[in-house]
Amino acid sequence: MTTAAVDDVSSDRAGEDPKGTTGSGRGFALLLVISGLAGLLASWIITIDKIKLLEDPNFEPGCSLNPIVACGNIMKSEQAEAFGFPNPMLGLVTYAMVVCIGVALLAGAGFRRWFWLGLNAGTLFGVGFCTWLQYQSLYNIGSLCLWCCLAWVATIVMFCYVTTHNIKHRIIRAPEGLRSALVEFHWVPPVLWIGIIGMLILTRWWDFWTGQS
Repeated sequence: MTTAAVDDVSSDRAGEDPKGTTGSGRGFALLLVISGLAGLLASWIITIDKIKLLEDPNFEPGCSLNPIVACGNIMKSEQAEAFGFPNPMLGLVTYAMVVCIGVALLAGAGFRRWFWLGLNAGTLFGVGFCTWLQYQSLYNIGSLCLWCCLAWVATIVMFCYVTTHNIKHRIIRAPEGLRSALVEFHWVPPVLWIGIIGMLILTRWWDFWTGQS
């Protein structure tokens, strides 16, 4: 696999224009829209379930399937309100912003270097926050939320491809060898990252998944 999955990494049209702005190809823009919508969907459903849980403490979210995949346990935890309000409310804002950026890129918009760096910083914060939530979910709360997992995957994909885009267009400086390798094998970091999380989930509850006592 080469750069077909994200066409901006090989398209001259997606580069910097005389006005000093940088756009993207259609593939990267669609990726932002799709991953943003996935995160937005997850945040919306979790928010609705959180409201229902506040109304009725005995409410069981539909994604609570067993003792491990138990969204209710996550929603009732202190970590679910890390900033003093339900975490998915932050997702409703940030994922919607990503969708808007993707739509703007599809329409042919270009942004200046500071904008791309800001987007990279935002996705870095998002992926860092998701990593903290992953640790809390696996090793402190002891439960998984499927909608949270969807948001984790969406955020990881966003961060990896925004970073790849910025390194490709030299918005972020990197050694040429690293730049070429990342552009050619752009799919490797997100696949490895998500695969590692999957392995951690598998090993964390190995006895439960395999039915061992």
